[in-house]
Amino acid sequence: MTRDTLRLPTLTAALLAAGLAVSTTAQAAPQGLYSTNELLDAEVYTPDAPERAIGEVEDVLLDDDMRLRALVVDTGNLLDLGDKQYVIEAGHFSVETHHGERLDDIEYRVNLDLDAAAVAEQPEYTDGWWNQARESMRQAWADTQEGAASAWETTQEGASNALDRIGQALQSAGESAQKAAE
Repeated sequence: MTRDTLRLPTLTAALLAAGLAVSTTAQAAPQGLYSTNELLDAEVYTPDAPERAIGEVEDVLLDDDMRLRALVVDTGNLLDLGDKQYVIEAGHFSVETHHGERLDDIEYRVNLDLDAAAVAEQPEYTDGWWNQARESMRQAWADTQEGAASAWETTQEGASNALDRIGQALQSAGESAQKAAE
């Protein structure tokens, strides 16, 4: 088995389990369930040329929670974008389902909310981008964990200090009450 044939079932299962997030500006109503197998190679359209595909979906990028992070769009050499692959973040596209009643007939159309010029300004899907994005995601996760640990320690310290102050106030009140009773 090749890496690609192993990758596809894994991606399909992850998207089926997590659901495919689509833009809130979607033109079509969300369908609830999407097939990565059919999403790969789906044609991609921009609002400035809604009848002419600018390329197709080359890859689906998931984050550590197996949620859709981005699509990689291969533009071929269309609309003077060059033969490049661009990373289109979730929130900048919607997915329309056509012929969704039968698995064998499902087709997707990916609509971007970016025009061709804006697509060309998106990051290119390269080894450099991949390594930088992966490291940024790791660092963001580490920062989140560190922030959560720090918040927990601060909360514990604050609670301990508050309990100490309450204990001192009770002791002082008890001493005052004892003196008043004498």
